[in-house]
Amino acid sequence: MTAPVERGPAAPTPARPAAAPGGAGDSKASGGSPAVAGRLGLGVWVALAVVYVVWGSTYLAIRIAVETMPSFLSAAARFLTAGLLLAGFVAVRHGRAGFRVNLRQLGSAALVGVLLLTGGNGLVVLGEMSVPSGLTALLVAVVPLWMVLLGAAGGDRPKRAELAGVLLGLAGLAVLSAPAIGGDIAPAGVVAIIAATVAWASGSFASKRCTMPANVFASSAYQMLIGGLGNLLIGLARGEERGLHLGEVSTRSWLALAYLVVFGSLVAFTAYAWLLRSAPLTLVGTYAYVNPVVAVLLGWLVLAEPLTGPTLVGGAVVVAGVCLVVSVSRSSARSSTRRPARK
Repeated sequence: MTAPVERGPAAPTPARPAAAPGGAGDSKASGGSPAVAGRLGLGVWVALAVVYVVWGSTYLAIRIAVETMPSFLSAAARFLTAGLLLAGFVAVRHGRAGFRVNLRQLGSAALVGVLLLTGGNGLVVLGEMSVPSGLTALLVAVVPLWMVLLGAAGGDRPKRAELAGVLLGLAGLAVLSAPAIGGDIAPAGVVAIIAATVAWASGSFASKRCTMPANVFASSAYQMLIGGLGNLLIGLARGEERGLHLGEVSTRSWLALAYLVVFGSLVAFTAYAWLLRSAPLTLVGTYAYVNPVVAVLLGWLVLAEPLTGPTLVGGAVVVAGVCLVVSVSRSSARSSTRRPARK
């Protein structure tokens, strides 16, 4: 993802007028306007495919990483490393101008980074200390429901077909998760993951409504560094460093962490941040339907987790729900593009 995420030349971006009191902030900059949503191109679908597949595999990678690494400190290492690498890329390509932000933009990036990467990802990593990766992915799939509710609270009225797609996807997830919920799963881990879904949905919603830094790479770097710092502070407050001995960390945990840094953060998170600006929120949220399918299949292949009939049936229903939501978003984008602008 290089060209599609550009938001203009490296020259300083002209200051935008402040949003009206009580407004939603810079909706055009964040991709929330109908005009932006109506220009869905190939870049949106490529970025969505990356988020679908790569984030589906990160549940397995997280599970392997926390085998010999503490939860919040491993998340901190992931995002601080990725944030520094991404910041280096911005510095080489755009120089100091690439990092230029005002106080409002920096505050927005900090808020979104904490919600997504400290509250969202950090709590998922904590939950995966006791919850299998496949079940974790199934629990995270409730994110679109929170996103729809937050959107409705913010004045966005979802289409009936979109709601039907959300309900269909959740019905498939109910089929998927029913056999697992009856097992011996730590309640605290499940609660942590559910709390993570609320934080992630809130961060995604805030990203659409807040005035974010103009350069999406710099914005992602700010979010990763601030979110990673939040994970570090929580890990230190929990005393995780006292049980950490680098010599006892396994090779597979190091490899899993490297995968999370490069693909889970640098590639997929940047693609997700760009999608939040360039595609309808309901469409972006469909990744939470596909990720569980990928996670369950990888859990079966790598960790020998059982692949049962309900898993196959539920997966098929989930994909059907995704197809419905995606088709509605595509048709809405096309009609918005064809409809002449009113003067």
